Amino acid sequence: MDAYSISEAGPVGRPAGPTELVRVARFLPATRAEGPGERTAVWVQGCAVRCPGCFNPQLWTFRGGTATAPADLVRQVLAAGTEGLTLLGGEPFDQAAALAEVAAGVRRAGRSVMTFTGYTRDGLRRAVEAGRNDVARLLAETDLLVAGPFRADLVDPTRPWVGSTNQEFVLLNDRFPDLLAGLHGTPDRLEVVVDPAGRVEINGWAELDALDELLAGVELRPARPERG
Repeated sequence: MDAYSISEAGPVGRPAGPTELVRVARFLPATRAEGPGERTAVWVQGCAVRCPGCFNPQLWTFRGGTATAPADLVRQVLAAGTEGLTLLGGEPFDQAAALAEVAAGVRRAGRSVMTFTGYTRDGLRRAVEAGRNDVARLLAETDLLVAGPFRADLVDPTRPWVGSTNQEFVLLNDRFPDLLAGLHGTPDRLEVVVDPAGRVEINGWAELDALDELLAGVELRPARPERG
C-alpha cells in the first residue's frame, strides 16, 4: 500500500509504545512560520504515511524522540506565551490519544491548536466511524486542520504553510473565521536559524533546490568573543 492509499484509509492502528506519552522529536517555543500568528510548534516522532519527497523523513521511524507526558508538554507550551500550538511531524494522528490531551490543555488556557496530518479528511472520518475515539478527540480539540499527504508532483507556490495543492485547510470551529478568505494574501515565511556552532534549523516549507541555493549563500563566521 503506497502513501496515498494509506492517507485515504486513515489511521488504522497505534504505534508501539505507551500511548499515554508523546514522542517529541522537536519543540520550538516560538515561530511565525508554522501557522497564523506566533505559535509554539511541536514535531512528533513517527509517521505511518511516509509521503515520497517528505521534508522530514527522519521523523518516519517511531524510534527516538523524547517520551513526554501530556501534562508536561502542556506546561512547556503555555510557558512559551505564544498564541497557540501547532502539531506537526511525523504524524500527529499516529499519536492521537496523547496529543488530544495536550491539545485540550492548551485550548483550556485560551490558546488555539493547529494540526497538520498526512491523512485526508475522509480518511480521518472513516477512522472515527470505525471507532477510533482517539482520532475523534484530537479532531475535537483542533481549531485548524491541514489534511492530506504531501505530493511532490503538486507543489503549491501560493498558499502558506503547506507543500502541495491537494492539502486541505479545514476550519473545525469559528476560531479563525477570516483565515480562508485571506489565505492567498498571507505570506509564507521560511525561518533559517544558524547557531554559533554552525547548526542550521529550518522552520517552514521550501523546495529542496531553493533551500540549497539559499543556504549556499549563507556565510558562516566564527562568533567574536565578548569584551569584558
